[in-house]
Amino acid sequence: MDMAPRGLSDRNDRRREDEDDAAMTDRPLDIGTDERRMHVRAYNHWVSLLRSRAYPSIEDLDPGNIADFGPHSVLLDFSDGVENPAIRYLGAALRDECGVDGSIRRIAEVPSRSLLSRLTDHYLQIIANRAPIGFEAEFVSQRGHNTLYRGILMPFSSDEDTIDFIYGVINWKEMVDAETQAKLNAEVAQSRRTAPRPMPAAPVWADGPSAGIANDDAIEMPAPASLPASLSDRLMLARESAAAARASDTRSRSALYRALGRAHDFVCAIDADAAGYAAMLKKAGLKMQERAPMTPAVKLVFGVDYDKTRVTEFAAVLAHARRNDVPEGGLDAFLDSADGGIKGIVKAERALRRPAKKPGGFARAAEELRKRPVLAHVPIATEGGDEFVVLLARNDGKGALDILASMGADKAPVERLMMRAIR
Repeated sequence: MDMAPRGLSDRNDRRREDEDDAAMTDRPLDIGTDERRMHVRAYNHWVSLLRSRAYPSIEDLDPGNIADFGPHSVLLDFSDGVENPAIRYLGAALRDECGVDGSIRRIAEVPSRSLLSRLTDHYLQIIANRAPIGFEAEFVSQRGHNTLYRGILMPFSSDEDTIDFIYGVINWKEMVDAETQAKLNAEVAQSRRTAPRPMPAAPVWADGPSAGIANDDAIEMPAPASLPASLSDRLMLARESAAAARASDTRSRSALYRALGRAHDFVCAIDADAAGYAAMLKKAGLKMQERAPMTPAVKLVFGVDYDKTRVTEFAAVLAHARRNDVPEGGLDAFLDSADGGIKGIVKAERALRRPAKKPGGFARAAEELRKRPVLAHVPIATEGGDEFVVLLARNDGKGALDILASMGADKAPVERLMMRAIR
């Protein structure tokens, strides 16, 4: 285990330096597939250690034996408080990138312009949100190089209740300087201009001029990208996108839409492999739900222990997509164009499931009340001129009522009370 905590200058000084150099940005960055996968794999590892607990046990974490992302990680210990947590582990790759040795033991010693400081700066968000936090940005490193990075911080506990450890994983990519990048761009553009253009292949007609002539020189066009054929492959792809969405910044709507899109693609393939889907549900301990058929599929993709409210919302989105015959691969665009996005779709689905009012109920109540004897006639101005109104009165204790307010403009309580009055 690389027991090498990092150093951080005074946190206030670091924040002032960050404000002075405009190199930091929260915009989404195209760091690449490998980095995104490391981000997701780290989150999946955290999920695998949950075991139906609020937070994984710190006893189950051994970063020194995680060959995949252990060298890119750091473990913070808050046992002595949150002001200046101890660094219990620092991976070799992260230590080398930041140019530090094993002599620093606390966050306050981490160099202010190091990559490690970008990761440790976010630890208070974990304490506040009590959930993993993902982030990505760009900054100028201590060596003066533009660096893109993506990281994730995940809470751990020694008693299954208190967050007293945080495990962070970060990956990065150093960018070339502007002059070098401009030269590369120019070379690529020149290469594209001078590259010979392939001749289009002439179609071979069965009874035309090319009949009987082998088209050996025809250009073989690549087949369009297609979705995975098997149900299990689609589930794996959907789970990867779901993990990325859960691990990313909560503002990343595109990551969530992508995850829901792949979940929809998975659902589209269920009919063709009902037996395989049933086996997946059985293995996960889930059952089909007649009233909410999409809920088990959402739990398969996002996790059995995922937030119940979100599961319900996502199931409503998938049900809405199926009701509207959204094609495979088309849910992302459908969500982008939907009025109100996910919230609007959920609202529409709930409206569909809401039981309709019995026809003529209010009309029957109004007809019956018109036939009833009048208890008193009170000259009073009311809003809107509606036929039926609700009056709020106070008993004066002398056999009379003092009218205080009229609710004629609000039809909902008026209709409810009319229905009660005829029971």
